[in-house]
Amino acid sequence: MDLVFRALADDSRRALLDSLCAHSGQTLGELCAGLAMTRQAVSKHLGILEEANLVATVKRGREKLHYLNPVPIAEIANRWIRKFERHKVDALVDLKRRLESE
Repeated sequence: MDLVFRALADDSRRALLDSLCAHSGQTLGELCAGLAMTRQAVSKHLGILEEANLVATVKRGREKLHYLNPVPIAEIANRWIRKFERHKVDALVDLKRRLESE
């Protein structure tokens, strides 16, 4: 999970994930076209995303297609975000009920 947090901590990597979310299965060239980064920088960031299992790749001839893997992000949401969110939502529902009953 540390690799996922490390990967998500960078704006450029989040931009790559956003691009893959909008259009999965992009080549390195397609990803570079949408970002103000060099090909080497994009490749380095993709390597970190692959290491964190946030991006999966498939070779098609000479091309390497990159796909978003949302599972690690969903695991973080299940483990951390929903656990803390549940109490806030319960409190807001309770407050709404009390205010409407008055």
